[in-house]
Amino acid sequence: MAPMRVVLASGSPSRLMLLRNAGVEPIVHPATVDEESILRELVSAPPRDRVAALARAKCGAVAPRYPEDITVGCDSMLFIQGRLTGKPHTIEEAIRRWTAQAGKVGTLLTAHCVAGPGGARYEEVSQTAVHFGTPTKRDIEAYAASGEPLPCAGAFTLEALGSWFIDRIEGDPSGVIGLSMSTLRKALYSMGIDASRLWNR
Repeated sequence: MAPMRVVLASGSPSRLMLLRNAGVEPIVHPATVDEESILRELVSAPPRDRVAALARAKCGAVAPRYPEDITVGCDSMLFIQGRLTGKPHTIEEAIRRWTAQAGKVGTLLTAHCVAGPGGARYEEVSQTAVHFGTPTKRDIEAYAASGEPLPCAGAFTLEALGSWFIDRIEGDPSGVIGLSMSTLRKALYSMGIDASRLWNR
């Protein structure tokens, strides 16, 4: 049986890496959605609902073009100290966030919306507790200056330079990286699809 096509509605290198490492070579079709507008409309909603709305919008923007394939939309945000934070975008903001979150524990929320053939749909938000280390001021500045944390939810990565500064996590590692493979498996099973059908090798 030929592999099913997977469409990744994201330009995230980390999500692409996770799929490739799991034997999937997806079609990469980043969704274009107004994230700020969506979040503004849901400003009073629970954190999980706000992140889920972003993943739903991304999947919804791309899935209609691939009705017979599996479209995966995701979004991640960090809930820490009563605030939901996304990507820092600038070096200055990354430094500010790391100075504030060093030594604390946050919850990384990764929302998934998976669309399949025949209009099938599966949604789930994975959550993982992230215990941040206490890097020196110089290390925080060097990490921010590397550019790595700027496009990342919570201003950190688990799989690259950021691994130096994460003491431990409690939950799904792939969810922290950006796409929970166990959640994707559950989505496929809910549609009657074996995970191995996605493998290209």
